[in-house]
Amino acid sequence: MRYDKVYLAGLGYELAPVVVDTAEIEERLKPALAALRIAEGQIESLTGIKERRWWLEGTPLSQGAAAAARKALAVSGLKALDIETLVYAGVCRENFEPATACRVAHALGVSRSALVFDISNACLGMLNGILEVANRIELGQIRAGMVVSCESAREINDIMIDRLLAAPEMELFKTALASFTGGSGAAAVILADAELTPQRRRRLAGGVAQNAPEHHGLCTWGLDHSRPGEPREFMATDSVAVLQHGVTLGTRTWNEFLRTLAWQADSLDKVICHQVGSGHRDSILSTLGLPQEKDFSTFPFLGNIGTVSLPLTAAVAEERGFLKPGDKVGLLGIGSGLNCLMLGVEW
Repeated sequence: MRYDKVYLAGLGYELAPVVVDTAEIEERLKPALAALRIAEGQIESLTGIKERRWWLEGTPLSQGAAAAARKALAVSGLKALDIETLVYAGVCRENFEPATACRVAHALGVSRSALVFDISNACLGMLNGILEVANRIELGQIRAGMVVSCESAREINDIMIDRLLAAPEMELFKTALASFTGGSGAAAVILADAELTPQRRRRLAGGVAQNAPEHHGLCTWGLDHSRPGEPREFMATDSVAVLQHGVTLGTRTWNEFLRTLAWQADSLDKVICHQVGSGHRDSILSTLGLPQEKDFSTFPFLGNIGTVSLPLTAAVAEERGFLKPGDKVGLLGIGSGLNCLMLGVEW
């Protein structure tokens, strides 16, 4: 996939207000960890995540997404009425129907003729949404579109803590560990054509997708129907296998990414990766031959915010001067399934 007419006109994000450090999670899990003889501090040691954020109880996802969207609009200089496609791309959605995008569109006041819909692809949702909007701009169907997402980890964290306290088993701890890395937040990306982006910043050069669907069972978040009564939400992740097969898939995608964009690995100035944790970051950077100084990470203090993590991290990296005009930037995403998507942006 190559693009000539598409620019990332604005990025915005909203941080959830409640800070929850890993020590607090471990304190709640103390009886289970003691039964399993897991030493204090092991969750932070295994993940590299010191704290994460939660929304206040009862906060609608559309509220966080709309807040991030307004910030992206302010950065872009565009108005809500300029948005001709609005895609909500979160794993977390308010209802099966209608599309969460509808509530966000209503809150913003987008054009009555805009396409408004949800898409879902695990942690790659926002990157898939970027491609969806970019294709429409490149084809001349629209001039500007927006991708938004809001994720919440509070609910699944509470559920998995309760499950471990009720059944402190090592296998359950292993599959639940990834849920304790989850964070909450919202992000929005506005894409536009050249005429609506007069500063010509953040040109989307192209992207590559690869998949390994034989590993679809390694990370699952859904409803458990195995017990009588009302189904309960659960999350189960084989973190070791996800890392192993994810790095293999990432390497394949990286090689195709460089070939498609005709870029060289050493010509990339910066990379922003999906924020899983320290083990994943260190393994993927080492395997791809990328020095850590080219990477910007937020996971130690924000955790893994699913679809929001990568675009939010890019926005923070730009705010702090890490991403500079003219940088060649690789946005390196991976999601359960397994799917991998890498985008190249001339910042």
